[in-house]
Amino acid sequence: MMIHEITAQAGRFKKRIRVGRGEGGGRGKTSGRGNKGAGSRSGTARKRAFEGGQMPLFRRIRKYGFSNVVFSTKFWIVNLVDIVAHPSFKNGGAVNPKTLIAAGLIRDESRDLKILGDMPAGGLKVKLDITASRVSRSAVKAIQDAGGKVQQTGTRRDKVRGVDPNSEDRSPKNLTKKLKRGKKSAKPEAKTEAKPEAKADGKA
Repeated sequence: MMIHEITAQAGRFKKRIRVGRGEGGGRGKTSGRGNKGAGSRSGTARKRAFEGGQMPLFRRIRKYGFSNVVFSTKFWIVNLVDIVAHPSFKNGGAVNPKTLIAAGLIRDESRDLKILGDMPAGGLKVKLDITASRVSRSAVKAIQDAGGKVQQTGTRRDKVRGVDPNSEDRSPKNLTKKLKRGKKSAKPEAKTEAKPEAKADGKA
């Protein structure tokens, strides 16, 4: 006799255990729920990831994903008063990331350079030829009034969006599809051609 033959004769499914029908059935009294507590009452349910009150796994593991913080633009910020106060620029000259690194005013070229317009007492008196990613409007005015030049190269974000920091119009020229989304394009109106008037019958 084979095992599958015994199974066919005995029946394929086990009989359901009827709980709470006396202690002789093996599941009497507490019916397998234990003594007291929420788990012994009817209508209780536990969360799927509940771990008895300790910190669940999904809160212990590292969270990662997309964040705009990664794409934020960071600057080395230098004021005009600090530039003029340095011996390298007391008589003016070229101000760019390399000359500022040599002067010790910024650390390296890992960030974009931004020049702010905090000026020394009495205003700016020397000519500066500044090349930086961004220059504040007050700094641009002070430098140009002193006879200097300003060249803004822009950040990576400016180049992607098509923004020219040297012009008065700094609106982005390279608009993406996301910026255009939701705007319905105006449909051209159908032109109706005037029908020629029917000529009167008869000879002129």
